[in-house]
Amino acid sequence: MIYLDNNATTCVAPEVFEAMQPYLTTLYGNPSSAYQFGRRMRDAIENARAQVADLLGAKNAGEIVFTSGGSESDNWAIGGFLEQNPARRHIITTRVEHEAVRNLCEHLAEIGCVVTWLEVDQNGELDLDDLRKSLRGDTGIVSIMLANNETGVLFPIEEVGSIIREHSGAVFHIDGVQAVGKVPINLREWPVDLFSISGHKFHAPKGVGALYIRRGVKLPPFIIGGGQEQGRRSGTEAVPNIVALGRAAQLAKEFTGHEQVRSLRDHLEKEILARFQNARLNGTANRERRLPNTSNISFVGYEGQEIVRMLDEAGVCVSTGSACNSESREVSAVLKTMGIPFEIARGSIRFSLSRYTTAAEIDEALSIIAEIRNT
Repeated sequence: MIYLDNNATTCVAPEVFEAMQPYLTTLYGNPSSAYQFGRRMRDAIENARAQVADLLGAKNAGEIVFTSGGSESDNWAIGGFLEQNPARRHIITTRVEHEAVRNLCEHLAEIGCVVTWLEVDQNGELDLDDLRKSLRGDTGIVSIMLANNETGVLFPIEEVGSIIREHSGAVFHIDGVQAVGKVPINLREWPVDLFSISGHKFHAPKGVGALYIRRGVKLPPFIIGGGQEQGRRSGTEAVPNIVALGRAAQLAKEFTGHEQVRSLRDHLEKEILARFQNARLNGTANRERRLPNTSNISFVGYEGQEIVRMLDEAGVCVSTGSACNSESREVSAVLKTMGIPFEIARGSIRFSLSRYTTAAEIDEALSIIAEIRNT
């Protein structure tokens, strides 16, 4: 199998599995227990919290709260802020957010919130003047992703945060799920209040993530119960998964092969665009303004789902976009928002690499794509 769908999920790194395995077997204590066996679990959680904080460049480890993943973190950040601040019900977000943000904001609009939807251009990029004009006195929260999960386009988060700070009192939330482990992040310096991550996007298991909550920002607890996570998220902590998230964060911090991943992505992208006249890139052509592992390419005249099926039969895993809506026969909402014509968008394929992708796999995938293209 050649796995080129790492924006959907990643394999659990061997080092991560090794770190979490004891907490699935012999180290099974409850971290809320007062005796030594429980305290060992608590120490493991706090070590993981420090590892995640270090990866994100957070000033304090206490600003990291563990969750079940990106969707919970996004929902808690936006919904929690609105619960805490009922008079500030104006939300600003973009049309190309992940479903965890986009569908939530659509729901909030139905129950009385006012949502301003920022558009993107044909390259998938924001017009920051639109953001300036949209900010109001009652704007409560601005939620903008760091990297688009389908095109890999990176948004200028530091500029966005500065505009929000200068022109409003709004809280700034970032869905950072696709960016963590792929691009540098420095929340200590960035004008960001809330930042969501998900472990399975950077070689931790599914079912664990975190929300960064800048010190001074108040959110009500998303889950009410026994008061775990300093009263911010109740429920006995999933120690094995949290340990895994911390180890994955440590590996991501230490990883030095980003340029190799970028080089393989560039090779794949250039070869496809050069070999196939009907291939078109979706997202900015400036590769420095996209994630180093992601290419979204349309094969005009083909059905994306059919390409996925044929590649699957040949042992290559790709997708037409977000795994959350991969069963839908409709064209991507992201590409539609970018103004990509239907006949082009319907043939889109997302290729996303990881640290484990090899040059041999890329060359083999190119050969298989050529064979499918000629059938």
